[in-house]
Amino acid sequence: EAAAEEAAAEEDEDEAVAEGDGDGDFPQEEDEGRDSGGYYEDEEPEGEPYESQQTSDSGHSVPDFTADCISVYFVYIAGCKFHTLLILHRSRTPQPPAEDEEENIDDTLVTIDTYNCDLHFKVSRDRYSGYPLTIEGFAYLWAGARASHGVTRGRVCYEMKINEEIPVKHLPSSEPDPHVVRIGWSLNYCSTQLGEEPFSFGYGGTGKKSENCKFADFGEKFGENDVIGCYIDFDSGDEVEMGYSKNGVSLGVAFRTTKEALAGRALFPHVLVKNCAVEFNFGQKSAPYFPPPEGYTYIHNLEMEDKIRGTKGPATKADCEILMMVGLPACGKTTWAIKHAETNPEKKYNILGTNAIMDKMKVMGLRRQKNYAGRWDVLIQQATQCLNRLIEIAARKRRNYILDQTNVYGSARRRKMRPFEGFQRKAIVICPTDEDLKERTLKQTNEQGKDVPDHAVLEMKANFTLPEACDFLEAVTYAELQREEAETLLKQYNEEGRKAGPPPEKRFDNRQGGFRGRGGGGSFQRYDNRDGPRSGYQNRSGDGGYNRGSYNQNRWGNSYRDGGSDSRSSGYNRSQQSGGTYNRSAPYSKGAYNQVLTHSEKLNN
Repeated sequence: EAAAEEAAAEEDEDEAVAEGDGDGDFPQEEDEGRDSGGYYEDEEPEGEPYESQQTSDSGHSVPDFTADCISVYFVYIAGCKFHTLLILHRSRTPQPPAEDEEENIDDTLVTIDTYNCDLHFKVSRDRYSGYPLTIEGFAYLWAGARASHGVTRGRVCYEMKINEEIPVKHLPSSEPDPHVVRIGWSLNYCSTQLGEEPFSFGYGGTGKKSENCKFADFGEKFGENDVIGCYIDFDSGDEVEMGYSKNGVSLGVAFRTTKEALAGRALFPHVLVKNCAVEFNFGQKSAPYFPPPEGYTYIHNLEMEDKIRGTKGPATKADCEILMMVGLPACGKTTWAIKHAETNPEKKYNILGTNAIMDKMKVMGLRRQKNYAGRWDVLIQQATQCLNRLIEIAARKRRNYILDQTNVYGSARRRKMRPFEGFQRKAIVICPTDEDLKERTLKQTNEQGKDVPDHAVLEMKANFTLPEACDFLEAVTYAELQREEAETLLKQYNEEGRKAGPPPEKRFDNRQGGFRGRGGGGSFQRYDNRDGPRSGYQNRSGDGGYNRGSYNQNRWGNSYRDGGSDSRSSGYNRSQQSGGTYNRSAPYSKGAYNQVLTHSEKLNN
């Protein structure tokens, strides 16, 4: 299978054939290779976000074609019916996605920092409000953001209002606290997971405060329409005090730390949300939600010398870096990625991997394990879908990334690096000795359970190839065994995998009428040993309108920051319509937001 996929990837042109009489389904590209990182996953998402569906005058879905050349033939078929056959000739190497436009913001203003936030936290055009993606598995994830400026002295405050608890009816009823916000202060180099590491202080809507994952009761619960005031006092002797208010009523001091421990480092306003839309008042509003305590100044109104600017992002794509991990499951990729990010804090690496996704699904600071109340396999599949979406978003933003997946297939490496054209693209190979790999695998199994089936590991071993510097990789670094030793071990793994596994099974396309059986018409059977509920090849029914990419959210219509202004889609909805579009109901009734999918976002996200 891997050899066939490699050969297919080397073809000069891909062709997609569609029968356009309104009754048939349109075939999609095969995925180039299976890969896994930390969990067993199929890396092709159900929808590819670079394509979208339009609706014809008759109401049927038609493909939104982008091709170098389209050939059209009229074919006579028995029964005196004419069918239109379209053949798309597409370039082998797609163009990289368009880069998100970053508006120039006055650097003296205190706003939400679009560089110091999670990829799935969407910021409004004015940068004073934001919300997380909530579609699919994103509803399980926390999303955090920091302000652009921090403080080291004085008595400073800001306000945060929860504008909406976003409906997430697709979450199971067993999900604890589906809507919650944590608000507070953190250092510039802390992660976005507020309250889960040292010098990261958060007060949450469940009535808990936390720092370094130590949770304790504080204040009272809060939710939609509540306004939380955040206050920090550097003028109380040797200690720095952090207090809160709810709707203008003081809740007292929640945290104290010493100036000696801070060592002159600034603390920044920070929010962490789960399925909630929030808005900030840093002092830019003409009037506060509630008057601040006497002696406190809104951070926006401080003199410039009293505000510390957070880390700025790279100026161009050429200044950005993506490190692609390469190695078998449990070999140490995630450990290397975390350590590398910690030792290079100025790079602010975003780690893209299922382990990182699961870290953002924590409940009270604890990772979900296999005793999770819901179906673990479904949760892992949703985490994988989230990861694919985040990788697509990442390619459009100027940041530094570490791609924490196995990436043992050459075709998968090429496919994943294509969207990051213009970045500094490097591979990091983790190839420990066989004894070390067995020891690490056993340790991971004992701690986290067995997430990667043996047959999947053997398949990876059979097809594992080492990367080389090429047009999509500027450099290759070996973190453990060097190339010569790694090549010797790899030959052993290749042989082991081929002996243990059955010969590659061919895919038999039973294409009656020339199109796949994903609903609508025709049939398609795939015999490639991909069974089970997580294979990702579900039957996609509908009236021939398999929709790809219409799953992104924009709650501000055309005034959002991350896209264009063409609002071709009618919105976003949880239920798939018979015409193949993916729409949500009318704009949010409170008027402040609507969940509209613009054409630009469908193409970009």
